[in-house]
Amino acid sequence: MNGTADADQDLVATEAVESLAPPTSEPAAAPATGRRGARTVWRSVGKSAGARILVLPVSALLGIVVTRLVIENYGTAAFGQYGLLVGIGTLLPFADLGISAAIMNVVAQSENPRDDDRLRRTLITSLRLLTLSAAVIVLVSVIITLLGIWPLLLGGGLDPVSGPAAAAWCLALIGITVPLGVGQRILSGLGRNHVTVLTVGLQTPIVLLVLVAMVTLGLPGGGYVAVVAFAATLVLSIATTLAAARMITPTLGRAVRAAPRLRTVRGAPVFSTAWPMLIQMIALPIAMQTDRLVLSHVGRLAELPRYNLASQMFTPIWAVTSAAGVALWPIFAKDRARGRRDAGSAFRMSLVFAGTAALVAVVVALCSGLLARLASGGAITLPVGLLVAFAVLMVFQAAKYPLGMFLTDPPGLRFQAYMILAMLPVNLGLSIALAVPLGAMGPVIGSAIGVGLFQVLANALYVRRTARRQALTPSTAPAADD
Repeated sequence: MNGTADADQDLVATEAVESLAPPTSEPAAAPATGRRGARTVWRSVGKSAGARILVLPVSALLGIVVTRLVIENYGTAAFGQYGLLVGIGTLLPFADLGISAAIMNVVAQSENPRDDDRLRRTLITSLRLLTLSAAVIVLVSVIITLLGIWPLLLGGGLDPVSGPAAAAWCLALIGITVPLGVGQRILSGLGRNHVTVLTVGLQTPIVLLVLVAMVTLGLPGGGYVAVVAFAATLVLSIATTLAAARMITPTLGRAVRAAPRLRTVRGAPVFSTAWPMLIQMIALPIAMQTDRLVLSHVGRLAELPRYNLASQMFTPIWAVTSAAGVALWPIFAKDRARGRRDAGSAFRMSLVFAGTAALVAVVVALCSGLLARLASGGAITLPVGLLVAFAVLMVFQAAKYPLGMFLTDPPGLRFQAYMILAMLPVNLGLSIALAVPLGAMGPVIGSAIGVGLFQVLANALYVRRTARRQALTPSTAPAADD
């Protein structure tokens, strides 16, 4: 399971209205059993997948425009710094301490989020911990700036004039945004992950609008474009939190007011859910994002561009299945709270996810020659083995999501965390060993084997075991995730 979140574009007007409207008497996410429940499940999955499909091409096109404007008006050095500073965010996947899992579970399991003491206390604890995390990140930004070591940390790509201040602002904005992430988690827990996807997708248009204004007015500051990107994220996080607060009013407002009263107001425990999620948020990027480093160190010079180009073609499949998969989290969580865990639905959805990913991957592979010529002008060719390896990896990534979302209770999250930790040395070892003889496809094969064994197969066996245990000890009593 991906934390996930690793979290694009235009917010459709009707969806915006829907997200701000008070919730109806219907539960946040219907149970996944029965025909009506199945329709609800696929509608939720379809909305999230559709939102991601809408966002991806728009983000890509506007991103190209942003790149062009920065390079033409501020130079390649400014663009290099922009990419360098934006990358800071990817180095802090653990900033929310895994608390997103606790919030999503409790929101999804609540029968009445507007008046739920357990949800209120969970939000109180979450806000306290997230505020502490934010304070630490901001403090680190201040210390690094006062010590003057930003150039040492970020290297020669940092402009000596604007770079340190821009980096400080970027890291500080990341910290300030952390507590405001509760809004996105609440919306996802309410079964409105598609609203989150669409809202966050407004970041690139906002950056483009600000950049156009800077260029039109002749303003300097090309070194601060990354700051604009993080500021846009902050604004959008505020918007989603306000929308979430309206949907569960007055619960979030009460939690915000109670959070500072440390001595008189107790929160709810979140550690049992948060720590395994935190491990996944740290370990998964290490496991899945080191392929380029491996190729850079042990591969031939021509292999890294091949990997990059193939990755650009196939990873949108991963992005869509990820968005669709997260939509299943609140559905399975609510079923679990009602004592209705249908392992069969997880397996069926896993097959559908895998089959859909396989179909799209075949289409991408068939079009890869044309796409490679368009992107590289014929300078880069993609071998069949690399295409097959990426296709298999995308199928495994898709198959794991329904199984992983089924296992989002504390025992399931712990199991997934242990499996990801076990996957790390296997994935990295295979990637290094195969990169020399197989080139770019070597690390992809290593990743595919790691995901296939330690996430797809392992999760499938655990889901099956959970179903058998439930069959032997049937219970209709609701089960909250503590």
